[in-house]
Amino acid sequence: MRFSMLVSFLRPIGPVVIGISLGFTLSLLSVSWVDESCNFEGKDSEDVSFPPDSTLKGARKPSSISTNNDVDSEDDFEPRIVPYKQVQESSNKKLFRAKYISSELGMRERLFVGVLTSKATLNTLAVAVNHTIGHHLDHVVFFTGTHQRKVPHGMAVVTHGDERPVWNMYQTLRHVVDHALEGYDWFYLVQDDAYTQADRVKALVEHLSIERRLYMGAPQEFIGDGERAEGSYCAGGFGYLLSRTLLLRLQPFLENCRNDILSSRPDEWLGRCIVDYTGTGCVGEHEGLEYSHYKLDKNSDPYQEGNEQCKNALTVHPVSDPEQMYRLHRHFTELELQRTYNEIAKLQEEIKNVSVVAFDGNRTSQWPVGITPPFDPKSRFEVLRWEYFTEEHIFSCADGAPKCELRGVDRADVADVISVALDRLNDKYKPVLRLTKQQLINGYRRFDPTRGMEYTLDLQLEAVNQKGHSRSLAKRVHLVRPLSHIEIIPMPYVTEATRVHVIIPLTLQDRGRVDRFLEGFAAGAFETSENAVLTFLFIYDPLEAQQVSQNDIFAGVKAQIAVYERKYPAVKIPWISVKTETPSQLKFMDIISKKHPVDTLFFLAEVNTNVNTEFLNRCRMNSINNWQVFFPVHFQDFHPAVASPDRRATAQANGAPGDLAREEGRFDRGAFDEACFYNADYMATRARMSADVQENEELLESLDVYDMFVKYSLLHVFRALDPALRQRHREQPCNPRLSEDIYHRCLQSSLEGLGSRSQLAMLLFEQEHGNST
Repeated sequence: MRFSMLVSFLRPIGPVVIGISLGFTLSLLSVSWVDESCNFEGKDSEDVSFPPDSTLKGARKPSSISTNNDVDSEDDFEPRIVPYKQVQESSNKKLFRAKYISSELGMRERLFVGVLTSKATLNTLAVAVNHTIGHHLDHVVFFTGTHQRKVPHGMAVVTHGDERPVWNMYQTLRHVVDHALEGYDWFYLVQDDAYTQADRVKALVEHLSIERRLYMGAPQEFIGDGERAEGSYCAGGFGYLLSRTLLLRLQPFLENCRNDILSSRPDEWLGRCIVDYTGTGCVGEHEGLEYSHYKLDKNSDPYQEGNEQCKNALTVHPVSDPEQMYRLHRHFTELELQRTYNEIAKLQEEIKNVSVVAFDGNRTSQWPVGITPPFDPKSRFEVLRWEYFTEEHIFSCADGAPKCELRGVDRADVADVISVALDRLNDKYKPVLRLTKQQLINGYRRFDPTRGMEYTLDLQLEAVNQKGHSRSLAKRVHLVRPLSHIEIIPMPYVTEATRVHVIIPLTLQDRGRVDRFLEGFAAGAFETSENAVLTFLFIYDPLEAQQVSQNDIFAGVKAQIAVYERKYPAVKIPWISVKTETPSQLKFMDIISKKHPVDTLFFLAEVNTNVNTEFLNRCRMNSINNWQVFFPVHFQDFHPAVASPDRRATAQANGAPGDLAREEGRFDRGAFDEACFYNADYMATRARMSADVQENEELLESLDVYDMFVKYSLLHVFRALDPALRQRHREQPCNPRLSEDIYHRCLQSSLEGLGSRSQLAMLLFEQEHGNST
């Protein structure tokens, strides 16, 4: 027992004892190994050794400390003065990092498209080419010789300054080599009188190797001096593909081609240049991939079903006018759509054949085949609701009524679904039966977020057979309108470096909120050197304007502006005074618009708005000149006395915004006070509105900026929730002189901004409980 207790006591300290013992043992061994004195040998210096009576062993004595009592030993030491040199700090070179990872990794785009056009056809055939291939290909550039005053909208046009065809071709190649060679793998050049099947060209280059020197198109033989010359060139009318490797090889010889090769045809000149200096001729087929084309003769009919050469063509040439270009585009689009339907049907049959051998049999495959399975609710609160409808009424109304008339898009949706159901039934049973609709007995629909809109229809049909006999029958059908394919829409280039002009209108009631707004704006913009200019718009009524010299209602605000300008010397806060009886957004913007250039980006806001850098960047990115205006939906705080009962005593003193939570506020969809747009877009829209304003002058007072852009502009009006845009609660005044819709929208926004239903109900309950006691 004692032995076990001793072992248990020594076990924790055993490793420590062993480690100490091992350390002493190793130290003794090292001393015995270095018993001899240590000598130091240095170049151009005498030997230095320790004295014989030294007792130090195993450790070297520093040479700077003398152990000899002889004074003469100190004479051997001569001090050396080392001059002081200031250490120069190395300049820290800023590391350059590419904006996109593709640039840093050297990744290139796949296809660059150049269209050769002219002054006569830029606004006709070139526009038609842009409409037919522009939304399929990401990078399309049009090359022309003569400068045009007005360039068609949405087209990138490069002007060379000379209409000579060969010179235009040379300048096009020079531009491609100088500006696009490092960013693309393939280069497709085509004339504007040729129709291009964009998807087939993209599919072709996806299967071609970028390492080959390839010159691909419709081959034509050179003809010179009465006999055929060696090599071939690609006919320019049908377009041609050039690989990046080929252009790199050709790049040093472009000047030689311009000076030495004489030709009147640009495609023949290019072909001779490529053949002479790279040894590569035009090919129409490469590794089983064919560059198919179709020549459009006057008597040929490309719309014939049996014309296989036209069906498989990448390009069709020549096209005489834009109308013919659009007809060709429609024809090829229908062909591609039919091929897509055939592929879908083939895949569906394959899925059915495979599901037969599965464990659950045919139940493994969902209906429709290839569509996402229905939403699976996890609880009774997630069960999707079916809406019942007939051809005249729907029994699920937005206002909570049990029954309402079917109208608008809902009516069109029901009619379209019934029509599609009849078409599918007739396709299935033809030619045995021909079905016509008598009436819709029952209709059900629901929206499934995972797959789309689902329909169940009970149809009363009349079936007529081939002998003419008919009878009435009921048929239940199920339909699904799937969610459309999500794609990236090409948009004009925008940058976050644009200066934003923040416009804040102020009335007499808004004076008390300016201090808080300036404090927040200074922290978010002035201190961070944000590229934004703050402008105040002081609104006086006629009586207040007459008393400005004696009693300026905005004198305190102007003093606050002066304080911030002294605090931030690099900041200037301009202000504009306006006198009006009926405040209106359009009247204000008419004055501000005249004082700024056309390329100015405006952000129209309120003094209650919390402006920060995050939203200003979103304002820059979502506002596109001559393309899109941005109306954000701000988060409106509830009334503090309703949303936070514990803060009711200090509701007036504490105005800080709460968290972005359901119980703190809501996104005010009925407010359109904030807006981001360019001055040029505003001026163009006001010009379209001028005719109606001359007939009805009150139109400026009854509309706001949002309604003006919706009714009179051709721009995209973008509306989206923005969590970075906050607005404190305030009593929002509604102008009764505005239109009925705007006035009703303002009243509804003010009422809904007090608090949520549960908060208002709790407040009423507490008041009734307090009155009863």
